[in-house]
Parts: sequence; structure tokens; C-alpha cells
Amino acid sequence: MASDSKFAVLRSGGRTWTVAAIHGEAARLTALHGQLDERIRAGDNLVYLGNVFGRGEAVAETVEEVLRFRRAFLARPSVFRGDIAYLRGSQEEMWHKLLQIHFAPNPGEVLTWMMDQGVGATMAAYGGSPEAGFDATKRGAVALTDWTGKLSQAMRDRDGHNAFVSALRRAAYVADNSLLFVHAGIDVTRPLSQQTDSFWWGGSDFDAINAPYSAFRRVVRGFDPRHRGLDVKDATTSIDGGCGFGGALLAVCFDAAGQSVETIEA
Repeated sequence: MASDSKFAVLRSGGRTWTVAAIHGEAARLTALHGQLDERIRAGDNLVYLGNVFGRGEAVAETVEEVLRFRRAFLARPSVFRGDIAYLRGSQEEMWHKLLQIHFAPNPGEVLTWMMDQGVGATMAAYGGSPEAGFDATKRGAVALTDWTGKLSQAMRDRDGHNAFVSALRRAAYVADNSLLFVHAGIDVTRPLSQQTDSFWWGGSDFDAINAPYSAFRRVVRGFDPRHRGLDVKDATTSIDGGCGFGGALLAVCFDAAGQSVETIEA
């Protein structure tokens, strides 16, 4: 099927826990992990549905909490351990593009748009500022390259952060095709291997999906522009309680048949 470098393939036959968009809310994630640690069973998979970065004031601390829980998850004996996957959300995609902004033909406009979308919180987490960024856009490609280079180095200086970004996948699916996990949306007219920006910016069309996509029985996303909590339809499920926008952080467990069986929040 799809390349493992882009998509995570999770073992089938068991349950899968999914964590919605976090948006730099480290305290909520720590509280959610406390509840999850009490509920996760032998063989359960775990998927973070993107937007660990962005908006909140504790982006770096959120990444470190994700890494801490990953260590605890992987410390389980292999016979009791399911698979774990991290999706690239729109915030992580913007961060990736921000570090390449010196290639943009109109970097000032791009940076303005990114700031409006909440990338400033991630920038601050790695020692950057909007003022320095906009100043660099005025001074040209060399200044921008220097500015983004410092941001990249600041991420590398934090143990595990660069490796976390490198581990992000565009989507994940259970090997038996019961569930497909995406960040915000999917273009149902294209096969999985030909998806482009729909994973991050295709959320507005998600509610229109009324039949199974491809071979998958259900598509699950972790960022809903309307932040409607757990929203279950015939072929789709949205999980987003508005964390980062004043709402709760949600995690939902799906059984082997692809049905949601438990929800927790912090």
C-alpha cells in the first residue's frame, strides 16, 4: 500500500487510542496522560492526531511530555505493547514551511499568514520572535536563512525534539483497513498515496463524506475547525474539544471494529 515513510501502519485486532489536537497545552496533556495511563491495555495502539505545536504557551514542554509518555509506552514488554504514531498537523506543516521561508517569493506575506494561524507560539518556543522574522524578510534571503537556521538549531538543541519532528507521518491506518487517521481532512477523489495538502487544510469538506473512503471503514481526524468535541457520523469521526481555543483536550478509544468505545478529557 502506501510508503511507511509517509504513513504509519498499526497492528490490527486490538484497540487504538487517539489524542486530538493539543496546541501547546502541556498541562492538559499531562493530565490526559495520567488518565490514559490508567486505561491503556496490553496491545493498544496510540495515535497523536497532529498539532502538538502551536497557539499555547508551552509548546516545548508539550513536546517533552509527548516524549516522556512515549518512553513509558515503549518501556512496556513488547508482548503487551501496541504501535504508536504521530501525525503531522497543520501547525507542524507550517513550522516545516517556516524553516524554508527563505525560498518563498513573498516571505513577508507568508509569515503574516502563518502568524495569523498561530505559528508564533512555536516560534517563541525555539527562541524566535515575529519582529526578528519580519525584519529578516525585509533584508532578504541571506538574513532569512540566518534567522531560520537559528530556529532549526534551537530545536536541535532540545533533546529529542528534532527526532520527534522527523517521526511525524502524514496519516496512519490500521492494517486491516478498519480505521484511517488523519489530521484535519482528506480528498476523497484521490487515493491515499496521492493526497497533498488536504491532510492539513481539507477540513471544510470533511462533513460531506458520507461513505467509506477507499477500503477504510472509518476516517478519524483530530482537528475540527468547529471544535465540536466527539462528532461521530456513518463513515467519519471528528475528535476536537477545542484545546488551544479555550476548550478541553480529548482522547478517544476505538475498538477492533472501528467504533468509539471510550472518551476521556482534560
